[in-house]
Amino acid sequence: MENKSHAFWAGLFTVVLLAAIAMAAFLFNVDRSVRVPYDLIARTNVTGLYTDAAVRYRGLDVGKAQSIKFDPSHPGQILIRILVDTHAPITRSTFGSLGFQGVTGIAFIQLDDNGRDLSPLPSSAKNVAQLPMRPGLLDQLQRRGEVLLSKLEKVADDVDNLLSPEMAAQLQSTATSLQKAADGVATLTQQLGPAVGKLPGTIDQLDRTLASTNQLITGLSRPDGPFETNLNKVGTAAQQAGDALTTMNGSLQELSSKVGYDTLPRVNSLAEDVRSAARSVDRAADTFSTNPRSVLFGAPGAAPGPGEPGFRWPAAAAR
Repeated sequence: MENKSHAFWAGLFTVVLLAAIAMAAFLFNVDRSVRVPYDLIARTNVTGLYTDAAVRYRGLDVGKAQSIKFDPSHPGQILIRILVDTHAPITRSTFGSLGFQGVTGIAFIQLDDNGRDLSPLPSSAKNVAQLPMRPGLLDQLQRRGEVLLSKLEKVADDVDNLLSPEMAAQLQSTATSLQKAADGVATLTQQLGPAVGKLPGTIDQLDRTLASTNQLITGLSRPDGPFETNLNKVGTAAQQAGDALTTMNGSLQELSSKVGYDTLPRVNSLAEDVRSAARSVDRAADTFSTNPRSVLFGAPGAAPGPGEPGFRWPAAAAR
């Protein structure tokens, strides 16, 4: 009897312990958070996504995937029902995409927001709101795979052309030209060595020249300097010359007045007397050429005119 009682209590303790452990595990694992359902509308591949996959909002866990199924009203479209915590800031501009955990290939749902419309998006079990599902990184790579492959082929062709014998010969020629240019630069550097050695002395001489020039300019700019003094002398001489020209101009005006009002009338009178004498000489010459005797006997008398004694008409005389 004592052995049976001991075995009974041992078995009862074991059963109670196992029940307590199960209850504790259940209590610790039960999810007491309040979550709201949302439907993600996916038109791309959802490879690696499974039920109970994590839902993260910018890296923070906010829920899990409840179900993944096809949309019967839109062939090819996938409905992903997710349960999201009520404190998650789901707005009308929130969208989802697939993320991957390392290299395992297991996907999770990444929620993000572009900030275009920050008004909250309400949802409930009776009226489930929908969120768009954007392509993930792998989907974008798949879509652009053909373009990338074509570009890689072009790059490969360019590399083949670059490694062709003609291009290799051209590169060899270019390298030879660069070597010659480098040799020329080295020779030029050696030739410039003496000139570079004289450069400090030249700079010192240039500094002295600049100092002398500065001193000369300073001397010329002084009010009592030789340049200013000579300019004053030139100005005085120019003023005196101007006064002399003014005096000469007055004398010339006076002389012109005298010539115009005194000398010119006399010259005109003399010219008139000379013209009268010339006419008298002309008449005397005509008389002498017509009647030379007039020099000895004097000038003949004038012929009688009509009505004077001794006048005869030319016609009667002809008869």
